[in-house]
Amino acid sequence: MLVPFNDPDDTPALRKERGAFFTPDEITRYVANWAIRSPNDLVLEPSAGDAAFLVAAVHRIRELTKGMDVRPSVDGVEIHDHSARIAQQRVREVGGEARIRNSDFFSLTPEPVFDTVIGNPPYIRYQDFSGEMRARSREAALRGGVSLTGLASSWAAFTIHSSMFLKRGGRLGLVLPAELLSVNYAAPVRHFLFDRFRHLQLVLFNEQVFPEAEADVVLLLAEGYLEGPAQYATIRQTKNSAGLASLDAGLTWTPTDPAAKWTSSLINPKAIDPLHKLLKRGQFTNLEAWGDTTLGIVTGNNKYFTLSPQRVKELGLRHNELLRLSPPGSSHLRGLSLCKKMLAKLGREGLATYLFYPSNPPSSKAAAYIEAGHRAGVDTAYKCRIRKVWYRVPLVPPADLFLTCMNADTPRLAVNDAEVHHLNSVHGVYLKKEYRDIGREFLPLASLNSVTLFHAEIVGRAYGGGILKIEPKEADIWAVPSPDLVCALAEKLQQIKQRVADLLEKGKLLDAVEVVDQVVLLGCGDLSTTQIDHIRQARSELAGRRTMRSASGR
Repeated sequence: MLVPFNDPDDTPALRKERGAFFTPDEITRYVANWAIRSPNDLVLEPSAGDAAFLVAAVHRIRELTKGMDVRPSVDGVEIHDHSARIAQQRVREVGGEARIRNSDFFSLTPEPVFDTVIGNPPYIRYQDFSGEMRARSREAALRGGVSLTGLASSWAAFTIHSSMFLKRGGRLGLVLPAELLSVNYAAPVRHFLFDRFRHLQLVLFNEQVFPEAEADVVLLLAEGYLEGPAQYATIRQTKNSAGLASLDAGLTWTPTDPAAKWTSSLINPKAIDPLHKLLKRGQFTNLEAWGDTTLGIVTGNNKYFTLSPQRVKELGLRHNELLRLSPPGSSHLRGLSLCKKMLAKLGREGLATYLFYPSNPPSSKAAAYIEAGHRAGVDTAYKCRIRKVWYRVPLVPPADLFLTCMNADTPRLAVNDAEVHHLNSVHGVYLKKEYRDIGREFLPLASLNSVTLFHAEIVGRAYGGGILKIEPKEADIWAVPSPDLVCALAEKLQQIKQRVADLLEKGKLLDAVEVVDQVVLLGCGDLSTTQIDHIRQARSELAGRRTMRSASGR
C-alpha cells in the first residue's frame, strides 16, 4: 500500500493555484489499462504530480509481463520540485523506474516517440493563468496548429501539447474538465481531436470526481494519432469513478461540426431529431431572429449605485437623479413580466429599484453621496476608475424583454412592462421593430415549451451549484418559436396566458410548460406526444446531471 508523502510547505491552496488535483486510483487504473497495450509501450505522464498515473502504468506493464523479471521504465514531467522527487520514489516502490523531468511541460520541445500519454493536466482558470506560462502554452498550442483565445484555461493547451509527444498511431488518455464539451474557447481543441485521431471515446460522470476543484470532468480516450479524422466518438456514462469497472459498450455519436459544442453527445437522438425538424421547417428559430441580446449595466459597485426607495428617502435624493431599475439578481423575473405594480411592491420590500444617476452638476444631496462614495473607496474599483466621471454609470437602454442568465431551473424571458433599466445580472433582449408587439405580448409565454427548455440545456453551460448559465452569444442560438408560429397561435396563446402566469406565481414551472406544450408543440402539428415525451425526458436528464453533480460536490 502506498503512503502519501506530504510536504508541509505544499498547502492545498498552493496545489489549487497550480491546478494540481490528484486523481482517484479507479481512474488512473482505468486509463492506464486502456492506454497501455504492450509491455514495450513507452509511457509519458506530462503532469506527473505524485505519479498516480505512472504508478498505474507500472502495475499495468507488470500485469502484461507476468512471470518475467521486468522493471518497467516510465517517463514524466513535473514542475513542482518536491512532487517530482516523490514521483520517482513512488514508482520505485512499486517496482519501476521513473525518468522525471523537473520542468514546465510547455518549455519542452515535443518528442514524438511515445506510444501513450496519460495524465490529469493542471486545471488553472484563465483568470489565474497568466504571464510567461500562458505565453509558452499558447506558443505550444500554435506548434500543433491550434490558436487559443485569451479565455482558455491551462488544460486546453496541455491537451494539444501532450498529443505532439505521441508517435503515429499513439494513444492519449487524459482527465479533462467537462468544459471540453461546451465552452467556446475549446472549439479548436475539439476540432483538433477529431481531425488528428482515428477514434475518440468520452467517459462522463454523473457525480463530481474532484469536489475540491469545483469542476466536472470527462475522460478523453483518443487513439490513432495522425490517423484521423475520426468518423464518430463513443460515449459512455457512469455515476462515479467506482462505476468504471462495469461500463457498458456505450453509444456512437457523430457531430455535425466537430468544433461545435459536444453537449449533444449526451442526448437521445429521439429527442434531438424533432428539434432539428422544427428548426428546418421554420416553426422554431433562434432567439437572434427576434432581436439582439446584450449584457446589462455594469456599475462597478451595485451596493453603492443601486438604492431602495427607503435609502433614497434617507439620502434625500431627487427623482431626476435616479433611474428606475430592475433590482439586482433575477429571482423576481420568474413570471411573464415585470410591471410597474410589481416593481413598486419590490421597492416596498426593500429591494433596490433605483439606480443612482446624478445630474450635472449634482445637487447638494447627490454631491454629499458622491463624497461619501469617494471616502469609502468606491471610485477605486476598476470599472469606476476607468470612467471619465466615476459616478456616472454607462447606460444601456431599457430592453423589451429580460432574459435571466443564471438559473437553477431554466432561462426565463419576461416582458419589461415597467420600462426600467437592468443590470448585468440579467440580459436585455431588444426586439426587431417588426416583431416588437407580438414578441412583447407572447414570446415569454411561447418560450415556456419543452423544446426551448431542452435546447437551453444544450446551449447553456453548467456552473457550480447546478446553475445553468446562458450568455448573449449562446442566447443568440437558443431555439424558440418563430415569429410566424407565434403569430399563427396568438389567439390560443392569449387564452392560456393568465393560467400560465398563475402557475408560475405558484412556482409550478413544469405544470406551466405542459399547458404551453399543448398549444405550441401539439399546435404546430409536427410533433407527436411520444416525441414530446422524449424531449421532456432528455431535458430532465440533462438538468438532472447538473443538479446531481452539484449535490455530489457539496
